[in-house]
Amino acid sequence: IFLAMRVLPGDPLAIVQSESTGAYVLSDDELQQLRASLGLDQPYYIQYLDWMRQVLSGNFGTSFWTNEPISALIARRGPITAQIAIMAVILSWLIGVPVGMLSAMWRNSMLDYASRLTVTVFIAMPSYWVGMLIVLFTVLVYSWRPPLTIIQFWDDPIGNMQITLLPSLALGAGLAAVTARMARSAALEVMYEDYVRTARAKGLSYAAVVWRHVFKNAMLPVITTSGLALGGLLGGAVSVEKAFGIPGLGNLLVQALTERDWMMIQNLVLLYGLIFAVINLLVDLSYAWFDPRIRYE
Repeated sequence: IFLAMRVLPGDPLAIVQSESTGAYVLSDDELQQLRASLGLDQPYYIQYLDWMRQVLSGNFGTSFWTNEPISALIARRGPITAQIAIMAVILSWLIGVPVGMLSAMWRNSMLDYASRLTVTVFIAMPSYWVGMLIVLFTVLVYSWRPPLTIIQFWDDPIGNMQITLLPSLALGAGLAAVTARMARSAALEVMYEDYVRTARAKGLSYAAVVWRHVFKNAMLPVITTSGLALGGLLGGAVSVEKAFGIPGLGNLLVQALTERDWMMIQNLVLLYGLIFAVINLLVDLSYAWFDPRIRYE
């Protein structure tokens, strides 16, 4: 991402020089001085080494446009984006796992056919489109308006939930459908294992067998899907935040792309990559708890 932004034409000062913005057009000397103050006149490898040195020291630099520390912007906007993504995963589990397990328990019933049809519909619906439908419905019916400021959960829990619940629902709808499909497929596969048939032969009730033996073993692929999805939801929150007007990291990234704020873009992309890697590691470590056959030496 560092090299891609510099290979493409234009830099953060290109917008300043654009007459369409109505901004003051700098002279060549002023432009050169500003580019030197931002370090944009240095060779690419020097810029990269300076950026890596700042990152390793915990300093993400400052925004080219607002001159505000990027770490402060991430600390202010990051929690709201992380909360929306985590709530979306929780909602997907609360909806998708029961639907998938019930569909597997009553295979080829009317409940199974109805759930499979609903799951197919929601998988095909983009989260941004679902978000727009929710926005239109809430605006027309309840006169809802997007938030103008960030409300953190620890400052005002009720106000925070009012602005995060609907975006979480928009993001979690598609993930809940994927979770339901994965839970159903995994449960059906586990139900035909020898130990499940043995438990049934010993006289355990169908519900007890499903809860004690099928559920825990069927959750492995669901955990994998949810873990990977959580990292993807942080990126997918960009479109949903834009639809709902949530001032989170997604909106910040869109604004940085519009303004060609290189320092902001490369730090946000690096942050997303680190979060995705950590989530994958936690998912792998959780396998040993869900499946005793898996051990990490």
